[in-house]
Amino acid sequence: MAETFDYDVVVIGSGPGGEGAAMKSAKSGKRVAMIEDKPLVGGNCTHRGTIPSKALRQSIQMLADTGAFADQDYQSLLSSAQDVIQAQVDVRQGHYDRNDLDVYHGRGRFVDDHTVAVNMTSGGVERLTGAGFLIATGSHPYHPPDVDFTHPRIVDSDSVLKTDQNPRTITIYGAGVIGCEYASIFRGLRIKTNLINSRHQLLSFLDDEIIDALAYHLRDQGAVIRHNEEYEKVEADEDEVRLYLKSNKVIRSDVLLWAQGRTGNSAGIGLEDLGIKTDERGSIVVNENYQTAQPHIYAVGDVVGFPSLASAAYDQGRFASTHLVEGVCDTHLIEHMPTGIYTIPEISSVGMNEKELTTKKIPYEVGHAFFRSLARAQITGRTTGMLKILFHRETLQLLGIHCFGYQASEIIHIGQVIIAQEGEANSLMYFINTTFNYPTMAEAYRVAALNGLNRVQ
Repeated sequence: MAETFDYDVVVIGSGPGGEGAAMKSAKSGKRVAMIEDKPLVGGNCTHRGTIPSKALRQSIQMLADTGAFADQDYQSLLSSAQDVIQAQVDVRQGHYDRNDLDVYHGRGRFVDDHTVAVNMTSGGVERLTGAGFLIATGSHPYHPPDVDFTHPRIVDSDSVLKTDQNPRTITIYGAGVIGCEYASIFRGLRIKTNLINSRHQLLSFLDDEIIDALAYHLRDQGAVIRHNEEYEKVEADEDEVRLYLKSNKVIRSDVLLWAQGRTGNSAGIGLEDLGIKTDERGSIVVNENYQTAQPHIYAVGDVVGFPSLASAAYDQGRFASTHLVEGVCDTHLIEHMPTGIYTIPEISSVGMNEKELTTKKIPYEVGHAFFRSLARAQITGRTTGMLKILFHRETLQLLGIHCFGYQASEIIHIGQVIIAQEGEANSLMYFINTTFNYPTMAEAYRVAALNGLNRVQ
């Protein structure tokens, strides 16, 4: 006789990966339970990461545009993000309500391979059995053991959104995506900012020209960037934080923001007893179908590591749920996945950069469109930035697209569509022969394509 379970699918974590899996399973007619340890659904993306930080950035961008800095401080701007967060929560809770998902608020832990015990936030323990499970518990900021994160002047990318500090100076240790985004945010608020980078350049996975533009504009905004530096120790008292570097420098500031990587939220949920393995960063080891060592237990999103993007996590959740429910999934993450970095101005790219093309000995050429030449940019005053197209010199096939400036993360999707095409459909000539609305920022594709074609004719 077949075993009977409370649910067909139990999802742990209501961030993008968990939401994608839960909704796909529900639409497939399955009984679905969602476990979320926060009081409201949405996961880290909604409450601690993407949504609040981007809402904060938008508020600061508007202040910079208008010059209306009077009576505005970091705390007042943090509160402005709450309306956006609540709106996102309402949307997501509405999805679950309309699709008859049961949401359990509490921390879940595997008791055996088909049972999870949920320590409910409201008190008591609920035991849920499931035919299949999906873990989408996300990640948290990495904390070195010798740094005291209980001190109010030492924050990470989660707690910086909840701090009661109103700093005049801040030091950011770690110049990855999060570090660069917050450097832009704090300089936009006119807070003195030190950005400490343990590597030789910012965001080395980007195209060099974009890296140079980012570094220039951060410095132009007033950020002090120090490359090739490593910390020795951190001290904090009631008045300041002191970051001691191995180069014998001491950086003093009101607040230290630690932005040096993240760790998967895989501890404390009973994976060890099930033989489910994790790596040194807490990422759960999965196969190409997102299955763990227990084939009916899947994991997606930040808790499995790369690419650690909210957009990718949602897709991973849908693909994993499809495999769980139907036994097969022929769809995988796309090859040409865009990168979006919400500095001021923002950055977005898709495809290969010049370093990669040079290493692979691919003959390429470059086409540029500088925003200062576009009518729409002149009208809006958003003249900082450029669109850069990399294409094959002989076939005119698109190889990479890189954008720095206003709405870069929106503009990039036009190029993403074309670069993903097969054969002759992927060509620089598409942009040359297509009529774009005028004036628009999208017109940059035509300008850059003509600029590039002139180089090979």
